[in-house]
Amino acid sequence: MVVTTSQISALDKSLGRLEWPRLCQQLATFASTKRGMRQLQGGDILGSTQAASQVLLAQTAEVIALETVHQGRLDFSQVTDIEPALERLDHQGCLQGTELLAIAHLLSAARQQRRQIEEHEQLNELQQLVGGVRTYPEVTQEIYRCITDQGQVSDRASPELAQIRQQQRQCRAQIQQQLQQLLQQRASAIQEAVVTQRRDRYVLAVKATHKDQMPGIVHDLSASGATLYIEPQETIDLQNRLQQLAHQEAEAERAICQALSDQLAAISDDLWYLLDVLTTLDMAVARAHYSLWLQGNPPQFVSDTRLHLKALRHPLLVWQEHYEQGQKVIPIDIEVQPATKVVTLTGPNTGGKTATLKTVGLAALMAKAGLYVAAAAPAELPWFTGIWADIGDEQSLTQNLSTFSSHICNIRDILTELEVAGGNTLVLLDEVGAGTDPSEGTALAIALLRYLAERASLTFATTHYGELKALKYQDSRFENASVEFDEETLAPTYRLLWGIPGQSNALAIAQRLGLHPSIVEGAKAFLSGDSNSVNEMISGLVAQRQVQESKTTAAATLLRDTEALYQEIATKAQELRQRQQQLRQQLEEEVRTALSRAQQEIAKVIAQLQRANSPEQVQAAQTALHQIEKTYLPPPPPAGFIPQPGDRVRLPQWQQVGEVLSVSQQGDIVVQVGSVKFTVPPHAVESLKGEPVHTPSKPKPGPPPPTSRTPAPAIRTESRTLDLRGKRTHEAEPLLEEFLNRQQGTVWIIHGHGSGALRQFVHQFLDQHPSVQSYHLAPPEEGGRGVTIVQL
Repeated sequence: MVVTTSQISALDKSLGRLEWPRLCQQLATFASTKRGMRQLQGGDILGSTQAASQVLLAQTAEVIALETVHQGRLDFSQVTDIEPALERLDHQGCLQGTELLAIAHLLSAARQQRRQIEEHEQLNELQQLVGGVRTYPEVTQEIYRCITDQGQVSDRASPELAQIRQQQRQCRAQIQQQLQQLLQQRASAIQEAVVTQRRDRYVLAVKATHKDQMPGIVHDLSASGATLYIEPQETIDLQNRLQQLAHQEAEAERAICQALSDQLAAISDDLWYLLDVLTTLDMAVARAHYSLWLQGNPPQFVSDTRLHLKALRHPLLVWQEHYEQGQKVIPIDIEVQPATKVVTLTGPNTGGKTATLKTVGLAALMAKAGLYVAAAAPAELPWFTGIWADIGDEQSLTQNLSTFSSHICNIRDILTELEVAGGNTLVLLDEVGAGTDPSEGTALAIALLRYLAERASLTFATTHYGELKALKYQDSRFENASVEFDEETLAPTYRLLWGIPGQSNALAIAQRLGLHPSIVEGAKAFLSGDSNSVNEMISGLVAQRQVQESKTTAAATLLRDTEALYQEIATKAQELRQRQQQLRQQLEEEVRTALSRAQQEIAKVIAQLQRANSPEQVQAAQTALHQIEKTYLPPPPPAGFIPQPGDRVRLPQWQQVGEVLSVSQQGDIVVQVGSVKFTVPPHAVESLKGEPVHTPSKPKPGPPPPTSRTPAPAIRTESRTLDLRGKRTHEAEPLLEEFLNRQQGTVWIIHGHGSGALRQFVHQFLDQHPSVQSYHLAPPEEGGRGVTIVQL
């Protein structure tokens, strides 16, 4: 069915005018799977509600935390697009070996990703996402048993198939032996002493002039006709037998694939759900990687209509700067108060007014889609139910629409949808009222903006009409903003100025573009005095604004220097405290040395008293000695550094520096790195000088009470032993997981000697399993390096 323009909603048209599909194409390049890439390219990734957008943002933030804080990474290398295979399963179809292997890889990858996510308690949204996933390790194991790594049915799949292939090998050996004998016996008739194939039949290259010496079936001849490819009469029966075995082999392989397909068809719904979850994870990873590349910050949704977007950048221009040799992107500041309903943007052509509209619109869309916004933190904006835009010239000769008519049709459609929309709404209008008589266009634009002030939550409109600039002074719901123009260079600076209406600077731009000076001077003569007065007033406001900005910059520099001085003083104070602590430790060491010397002297007195046979005096001397030691010998100072709130500390595991917010009674430390807060144990933190955190020593537990019985030694039985010899790593993983989950105490795992790869895999698996307390290689009499003993 052909979809006409009139059938597309104004909301969907607005996405195109804001170039949202182009941004989605760029976002899709960060996806790892074809299915995730297709969904991102489709552009239908906006959260339908504010809660849905917050879930998407939480997923993005948790992927970033997984990769930057926990040093993890979700692997999608084994995830392929199995959607066509699942569709065939829904129709009771039979899958090929490669398709079965792809599904097994998918199940294995999902099991690995779920285990990786569940290791970190902070990943709440990701854990909820994978919580309902079933990975069927027994089905995965069966597929790996029956299908080789190349996607072929293995001999292990069934005894019947193994027997057929054994017969095939024997039959081929007989055919090869017979053909080699013929090559020797009839060498004079042979063109080339090799055995080749034609139409899956073994043939010999025979000279055409000697074909009578080689009775058989001619399957082919050379281009010159001098060579005939003949299947000798002696091998026809054997090759017919080989063809029959090949047919039997195909039937056996199909039966095996059909049995596996039937198992998968029974869990088709779970496989579809699993595929959707992995696609959602891939899209979350793509959003995270794009947000990191963009150096964005997480948006915060506010309940009113204020916008706080400092240093906001146009994401498409950032891409163009990095990959298409575009110009450096100049950020803008968007600061809209809750009472403002309409922002009127004015200024010269090519000054960045339209780019500002698109930047605001894309920022709102990115927040809805769970993407970070290319702005400084905190990035605050409402969650908009609808975002409409009328940008660009859509005149159509086929529909008999002029520029003005096309704008009016777009605005009509926007107002129609705006009437039924709820929640916060954003309207972006470019050159409102343009394309017709200036007086009528001005009147229409004023009426339209006042209408939108009543019905839309927020409206941005660009214009060149001077009357629209005066609306701010008549209605408190209106605000002026302008793009800056450098009158010395006669070029726009692309900076956004708030509270000041802008000049069109048409004559200055015409002069810069090379229009004849006499024409420009003639145009200036036609300007009215009032117009010149207004322009001079605006120029004065801009100059005053520049002076204030210069003072603000100077104040910021002074503040920065003051903070640096404060930091220097704080560093000096810290050094003094450390020096004081060193002196205290030195003094304590001297006291300890003096007491030790006194102890030696008193020991001599005790020895003398012992020789004098005075036990009472000896006891009194010992008591006095201990009393001196308790009174004057201070406890040893704690080793390491004790963090306090406000201290700057280093996280060596993640190569990050953060600020201590609090320290719990259990010793856990809350650290803020940038805008991210997380809790770490004491051993994960050190001072900026590399000192470890001091951990109070725990009292040693007393000796355990005597028991009346000794626990029985672990006995190795068949049920407590798992034999993995001959297994590949992907076959061993589900066996290990199932075996360890149903065992307790001591178990034995036989992996053999071999190259050591299976032993290494088993030990890596045991390191990550939560039930494993310890493990070690068995003594020589129990298998040595070929057996691992595990304590659960």
